[in-house]
Amino acid sequence: MLLQINYLIRSKQDGKYLVARIPKESEGEASYLLVFQHDYDAMSYINSHGKEYSDRLTVETASPVQLKGLMQRWGYAGLGIVKDPLLPEIQFVAQSK
Repeated sequence: MLLQINYLIRSKQDGKYLVARIPKESEGEASYLLVFQHDYDAMSYINSHGKEYSDRLTVETASPVQLKGLMQRWGYAGLGIVKDPLLPEIQFVAQSK
């Protein structure tokens, strides 16, 4: 089985992951965990959109099994797969219940 490694951006201060928040029609907002396919994409995202916070952020790896656990533990609505970190272009995938 091919193991795909994913890359996440996490705060060094409080341990929270970088998410996209999307308003829901009925209630509040849904949080989608941002996932990068390469470590250099995650670093490009930080350098392009959060340079002033770069000293407070770190890039972590996560396997698909670890992502599933994170989704359940933090209650994310799904994943935001970052296709282009500079624009950014993000494909949102909702978690099936």
